[in-house]
Amino acid sequence: MSTGNLNLTLKVWRQKDASTPGKFETYDAHGISEDMSFLEMLDIVNQRLIHQGKEAIAFDHDCREGICGMCSMVINGCPHGPEKGTTACQLHMRKFHDGDTVYIEPWRAKAFPIVKDLVVDRSAFDDIIAAGGYISVRTGGVPDGNAIPIPKPIADKAMDAAQCIGCGACVAACKNSSAMLFVSAKVSHLGLLPQGEAEKDRRVLSMVKAMDEAGFGNCSNTEACEAACPKEIKVDNIARLNRDYLKASLTSPEE
Repeated sequence: MSTGNLNLTLKVWRQKDASTPGKFETYDAHGISEDMSFLEMLDIVNQRLIHQGKEAIAFDHDCREGICGMCSMVINGCPHGPEKGTTACQLHMRKFHDGDTVYIEPWRAKAFPIVKDLVVDRSAFDDIIAAGGYISVRTGGVPDGNAIPIPKPIADKAMDAAQCIGCGACVAACKNSSAMLFVSAKVSHLGLLPQGEAEKDRRVLSMVKAMDEAGFGNCSNTEACEAACPKEIKVDNIARLNRDYLKASLTSPEE
């Protein structure tokens, strides 16, 4: 009969920095409530390590509400863990069983160098956004935007793409460490709307260029990115990105 508490064995990747070799280290996580989130479990483990005079496990977190995308870690081989459409901070310990061994490691990608332990540098995503993930033309105020008629299917597609939180799970899941799902979501949610139409060609060319320069790989076409995405962004966006990029490459004048 379940007592509501779990006794787990954690295999956690520990690494001082990107230039230092890392390894898995073993920790006991006993008396963990099934109602805790995965990050709360790590908080408890870290408190015990600190009380023992040991160094706490470094991991990223911020909102802990599935919005910021900071809780980037691979849990038992799955980005954000085994629960579909869920970030690590929203993953509850009831998804595990008493006596389980849980492997925890960081995103594995050349473009996401390890900062420490489970923390990676995802500033490559910031560079991609800076290259074109915005609207710079004057679109008026909120009433002006609301006055523009947009067919519901188009608005729905744009809003679905806009759910991307830039966590990087798609990169971690892809065997080529591709950022195509992330870039395509950003290109789609702006390019589908009339406010973003004016810069559509420049945006897709600039963002793909920034993605390539950051060192991300090519799309593997296995759809692992969609399966791992906590916001369930569809690979349909990648097809749209490819179409937009080809059209822009053929019709836009060279800068």
